[in-house]
Amino acid sequence: MQQKITVVICTHNRANLLLKAIHSINAAPSLSGSDISILVIANACSDDTLQKLQKLQTDSLQYPLTFEEEPTPGKSFALIRAVNLVPEGFICFIDDDHRVDKNYLTSIQNTINKSPKISMFCGPIFPDWTGLEPSWVHTQGKYKIFPEPIPCFKIGSKATLITAETPLPGGGTLIVKKELFAKIGHFSTALGPKGHNLVGGEDTDFVLRVLNAGEKILYVPDIIQYHYVDLGRLKLSYLILTSFQRTRSFTLVNYPNRSPIPLYMWRKLFNYIFSLLFSFKISKIRFYLIRIASTTGEMIGFIEGRIR
Repeated sequence: MQQKITVVICTHNRANLLLKAIHSINAAPSLSGSDISILVIANACSDDTLQKLQKLQTDSLQYPLTFEEEPTPGKSFALIRAVNLVPEGFICFIDDDHRVDKNYLTSIQNTINKSPKISMFCGPIFPDWTGLEPSWVHTQGKYKIFPEPIPCFKIGSKATLITAETPLPGGGTLIVKKELFAKIGHFSTALGPKGHNLVGGEDTDFVLRVLNAGEKILYVPDIIQYHYVDLGRLKLSYLILTSFQRTRSFTLVNYPNRSPIPLYMWRKLFNYIFSLLFSFKISKIRFYLIRIASTTGEMIGFIEGRIR
């Protein structure tokens, strides 16, 4: 018996990338007798997203496409709308700047059939490198940039259960049985990006609540997606902002109540600033600037807190 699968994409003013994501899904085969559809939530879009989706609906698509508008800015509001619109089965969340591997759907279906007692899955996400990116993004060793300039998520080559000690998957790779939301609740509207402001955390918060509820999350290496590489984002100013927002979001998820900045954070920030002042190679300067931004974001997260 084949499960009903709905692929959900929440998007904001990225019509061209969105169409690439949809076309990658339609190019992916599925097992016979499948019930697969695509649902797009246009979140406060002001570009031509809706017009392009209307036109796409008239094309010959392998899987039916529907879309809805969510006028309230914020990805979490769009995610909640999508969940409420899906009546049953599994919801596969992908981001509008992803493309799926050709075996994405069959891998999901095989996993669901083999693991009927598990209500949540995830898979790897790899940067969709083109060879046009600057060489420093591939730097390894002491001065490797982290968080990574292009999101990447992988946990080995074998199926693995996610725990609080393993890397946690992002929202763009989650595959969730609809019934699980009744137990865990929705994505937090106090977290998550609004527009393209790089704030996140709604996905990490949801994953942690799933784990704390005793539910299993299975990482499956064959459920593969690729993240679009925007060369315009591989600039130092953008990387500094990204690093700040990611660690700020991480802290808001893990320390939701306002609290004093721990003393070790001040020591870490001072050490990074001191190291920067005596760095004369661009690789070191880039590394320490991003580390300073990351540490500052973490400190802001402690004193900011969030509304539950």
